[in-house]
Amino acid sequence: MIMTKKKLTLFLFLIFFSEGFSQTLSLKEALETGIANYGTIKAKSNYVNASKETVKQVRREYLPNINLSAQQDYGTVNGQNGPLYGFGGLGVASSGLPLEKQNWNAAFGALYLVNANWDFFTFGRMKQKINLSKADAQRFEKDLNQEKFQHKIKIAAAYLNLLASQRLLISQRKNLERAAIFQNITAVRVKNGLLPGVDSTLASAEVSRSKITLNQVKDQVKEQNNKLIALMSVSIQDFALDTTFVTTIPKAMLSLETSNKSLNPILQYHKSRIDFSEQHLRFFKKEYYPTFSLFGIYQARASGFNPDYAANQKSFTPNYLDGIDPSRQNYLLGVGVTWNLTSIARLSKKISAQKLITEGLQEEYKVIDLQLKTQSDAADAKIKYAIENFIEAPKQVQAAQQAYLQKTTLYKNGMTNLLDVTQTLYALNRAETDRDIIYTNVWQSLLMKAAAIGDFDLFINEF
Repeated sequence: MIMTKKKLTLFLFLIFFSEGFSQTLSLKEALETGIANYGTIKAKSNYVNASKETVKQVRREYLPNINLSAQQDYGTVNGQNGPLYGFGGLGVASSGLPLEKQNWNAAFGALYLVNANWDFFTFGRMKQKINLSKADAQRFEKDLNQEKFQHKIKIAAAYLNLLASQRLLISQRKNLERAAIFQNITAVRVKNGLLPGVDSTLASAEVSRSKITLNQVKDQVKEQNNKLIALMSVSIQDFALDTTFVTTIPKAMLSLETSNKSLNPILQYHKSRIDFSEQHLRFFKKEYYPTFSLFGIYQARASGFNPDYAANQKSFTPNYLDGIDPSRQNYLLGVGVTWNLTSIARLSKKISAQKLITEGLQEEYKVIDLQLKTQSDAADAKIKYAIENFIEAPKQVQAAQQAYLQKTTLYKNGMTNLLDVTQTLYALNRAETDRDIIYTNVWQSLLMKAAAIGDFDLFINEF
């Protein structure tokens, strides 16, 4: 019987390591990998960089427009009296005297142009446009920060869930080992006629139940392992986690000291959405005002038609170089103002719509703020109860172990029945399961508090 027990222990030991985990992973390593690899965080990082480039682009919009233009043409210059509107940009700028009849005299011509215009005063509209782009960039940055924060919480929660399921797996292996050993003891005593045959049958049923429970826990381990893989964006593998911390109480819970120096990253993001909407509103109000502009033009023209062409239609040259050599130059400087008065009516509705959007965002902010406050209050209660349960869990396990040892000893000596032993086996398994869950709940309650107040350092500084 002693040899059988040793063989069974060795068999279960080999099973444990053959199904063991191929990689050891600390919580900080999981966090670093997840933040570096997760696709949503990468995408939002690109959005942040793009918004910063947009701020630079908006700043440069204040620079004046300077256009260089040159064209060289070949054609006729017949003119005609009469009105003309270049509808759709289809007008042709051929100019000449309205002669008595059509002719096909053609020569080269050229136009060289430098045009500059600058909206130098817009009643702060350009400055507000820059502020709007900054608020947009800030919104993207806060969105990235809250995404990182929430992803850290998700990774830590998945890590703790996987750790709890792995500890439950170890407890269920022990339970199967106890059931198998007890089955062997019962089988020997039944064979020797010391116990009724039904005891052996019931002991076999208990082994089967333990195997089923063990397989259910294995399924949980696999599920939690794959959730962590998805959050870390790594290849499929099995993790062995750091268990050195799980049997201790976090120092932050003992002192109940929490730091809440800044707003929760989730609230910061929702506040940035409100700020962006308010900046939009200010920008729309600036559009009520006119725009003052400076402009200047320098022009040089060339033509193959001579100045006396009006009197002598033979006074032109088809020579290309003569036709593109500029002979007349002009410049123009000016200041102008543009003010679309009908935009006032349109802007009033745009502004009222933006005000409603701002109010909607403020209501969303209030909802999130209340949710986080209630979550923080719930976390305080969970911390309190988790510490109390943490103290009681070892006592329950110790008492269950003593009861199981006592009943099995009595059973071996024929002083109790199988039902009493089975009940103590259930009690011991339940006590070990409760202990594994309670130990993890201590850390999960602290994680919940960190998530509610927006201070992940409160949790991660324990590692």
